[in-house]
Amino acid sequence: MAAALAGCATAPPAAGISDPYEAQNRGAHAFNVGLDKAIVRPTATAYGTVVPGPVRTGVSNFASNLGEPGDFVNHVLQGQIEKAGQTFFRFAINSTLGIAGLFDPATSIGLPAARTDFGQTLHAWGVPEGAYLEVPVIGPSTERDFAGTVVDVLMNPTSMVLKGDEASTARGARIAARLGDRYRYSDLVDSILYESADSYAQARLLYLQNRRFQLGQQDESNAYDPYEDPDLR
Repeated sequence: MAAALAGCATAPPAAGISDPYEAQNRGAHAFNVGLDKAIVRPTATAYGTVVPGPVRTGVSNFASNLGEPGDFVNHVLQGQIEKAGQTFFRFAINSTLGIAGLFDPATSIGLPAARTDFGQTLHAWGVPEGAYLEVPVIGPSTERDFAGTVVDVLMNPTSMVLKGDEASTARGARIAARLGDRYRYSDLVDSILYESADSYAQARLLYLQNRRFQLGQQDESNAYDPYEDPDLR
């Protein structure tokens, strides 16, 4: 949820929002806020305070590298052959020279991450966005993106290959990376969840704006990405 909310921090006028499940969504939002307050935020604070920055970066790089095979498959399904090739070579370089992805030499040689997911694949195939959803634990989504998330989880190539202790290590790294995101953008996420007059409406608006921008449906001039803000790095 932190990663989804951290994608945008300014709220444009609401437009084009379909939320027929608002009552259920607000219930899920209340659950997610309670989960964040009771478990996620304090755990992320402890993780960020105790674990040194370089170690957190290595864990995040490792978890990100595990997602590259899934990105490769989705780029192929979207017909993005150049990005698929970029992702393939990036994974190969970081898995070897980067010591299983703990380091990211691929970016330094001109192969930055090209993140994607099956929700974007469905968009490329012409599947409409559908209604807005807030899913317990997962957070803000849409009908199309939630279906994409399910496919990404069930059909992830890395998860199919890794078994036993390796699979447990991969899951632990992904969880730790998300805790690192929550710690890194704590001020922004806290302002949305705990300082907004209506945190549900704010989270919904920011998620949809950022997602539509990712898909090329939102004017870039209205978008704000804290990942590109040097003051938040």
